[in-house]
Amino acid sequence: MSAPPDAIAILSAGEVEVEGRMPWSSNGTFLASVCLAGTALSAVYKPGRGERPLWDFPGGLFRREVAAYELSRFLGWDLVPETILRADAPLGKGSLQRFVDADFSEHYFTLMERPEHHDQLRDMAVLDLLLNNADRKSGHCLVDADGRIWGIDNGLSFHVEPKLRTVIWDFAGHPVPDRLLEGIGRVAEAVPDSVAGLLEDDETAALTRRARSILARPVLPAPHPERRPYPWPMV
Repeated sequence: MSAPPDAIAILSAGEVEVEGRMPWSSNGTFLASVCLAGTALSAVYKPGRGERPLWDFPGGLFRREVAAYELSRFLGWDLVPETILRADAPLGKGSLQRFVDADFSEHYFTLMERPEHHDQLRDMAVLDLLLNNADRKSGHCLVDADGRIWGIDNGLSFHVEPKLRTVIWDFAGHPVPDRLLEGIGRVAEAVPDSVAGLLEDDETAALTRRARSILARPVLPAPHPERRPYPWPMV
């Protein structure tokens, strides 16, 4: 189903109740119910205190979850479910993302079998290139009842070094659609405060460089032979 029009308001000001831990998550990830004025919304809650230290990524993955949403929103692509920062959540400061009521038997590899999904999946590949997403697993592409595809689990993004690890390589060599270039141009000129305020200065500068690089050569890349191009596990 489509997101309620007040999803951001509910996530931002509603009472948060943790219902349980999400399975198969390497970091602390919880299903929560957020209620405001009698309206409840399911959400995925990722508190900063639940993050495991990573050798190749600084802490604060929850901030990058929010930054990915804010960037997608600024671009007008709306590929990431509504995601906000909450300092007063039950387990401390973290991200709250609208839970997508998806068909969980579907993922990138099954969606790619149907041409009607290709435009949305290509857009996701462009977003990941801009995000420098280091963990686009197949199961991080969800399709809702309206056929809308959403990209979740975007915390391993915005690194200053090239880190693109994704299962979406089927569009390598395809041009970036013209309709996406205008938004990328705006990012190349100035990263919005809603994104920059969640990143370090060097991460913001790296995002600007990636946007300019895409504009200079608006073609989706092939896997780099000297880097690990796929996440693990892939699904």
